[in-house]
Amino acid sequence: MTLTVPPSTTATRHRSAWLAYAAVAWAIGYGALRAAWAVIGHPSFGPLGTDLVVVTGWWSVALQAGAVAVGLGLARARAWQPGLVGAAWAVCGAVLLSCVLLLLDLVGFLILHLSPAFTLAGFLSRAAALTGVLLLHAAALAHLRRFRGDCGRCGRTRESGGPVPRWARIAAWAAAAGCLVRLAAQVAVGFGDLPLAQGASVVAFEVGFLLAGVLLPLALVYRWGRVWPRWVPLLAGRTVPRLVPLVPAVVFAVGLVAYFGVGLAQLAVETATGTVELGDGRYPLAFFWFAESGYWAWGWGMGIAAVGYHLRTRQACRHCGL
Repeated sequence: MTLTVPPSTTATRHRSAWLAYAAVAWAIGYGALRAAWAVIGHPSFGPLGTDLVVVTGWWSVALQAGAVAVGLGLARARAWQPGLVGAAWAVCGAVLLSCVLLLLDLVGFLILHLSPAFTLAGFLSRAAALTGVLLLHAAALAHLRRFRGDCGRCGRTRESGGPVPRWARIAAWAAAAGCLVRLAAQVAVGFGDLPLAQGASVVAFEVGFLLAGVLLPLALVYRWGRVWPRWVPLLAGRTVPRLVPLVPAVVFAVGLVAYFGVGLAQLAVETATGTVELGDGRYPLAFFWFAESGYWAWGWGMGIAAVGYHLRTRQACRHCGL
């Protein structure tokens, strides 16, 4: 397909610079807040004693300084800078790992039962860190689209639509398998005194667990994820809004990969050094390896399937037709 527009436009340049400067401004503000907390003390974060993990204290301030430097570089770039894009995504990854406890906050909100360790200050701090991640990622993506895409407006290199790619289908089933591995690990050790039949929040968690672990990833690769099936009252045969499966799939995929990636790394170190703490000893070490590996596979599989769903269901760019 031959493009009839130049690969870069004034609007594209302005959008790329605006996003980069927005990321810089946010990093300066959040970094200043964390510096103030490091000097004069932070608010109470409850039993956990911290809002972030992995990268905390002055290291968190340094990470925000890195975001400022990378954002300024992206804003002023006049040519393709792969090093800047790589650095931006590295900073995003580090900040994302530091705010992985947001996954627990999100689950608590969904089942209407917040963890005893939840604090508003901690949640707001993690949400602020994630906001910076989204801004810096958007700036890096805009830079990539501006200089490396076939179209300066959308940056796409392929058309939308087409059949479900094999890799997306495999990923979706891998996600479902990861969920079932986690469930099998629990069955193997027994449910003990878990309050499976007590409280609406627990019922909501169990139902949501299966929906997010089996139904959601498969909906990303089968027709009933794009057209409501016959058994759905009032909606049967209607088109499923693309964001209905896509948004929760992306949110949970990122959360599962980040949270349990940190957990697996910690588990590996503790296993190698013989410092594993098994809590009350109800579950053996093998349970944690199977359960956390299942969660991690679930996250990666759903994330990859979500990419395939996005590529197939996005609308064609009005600027170039891709």
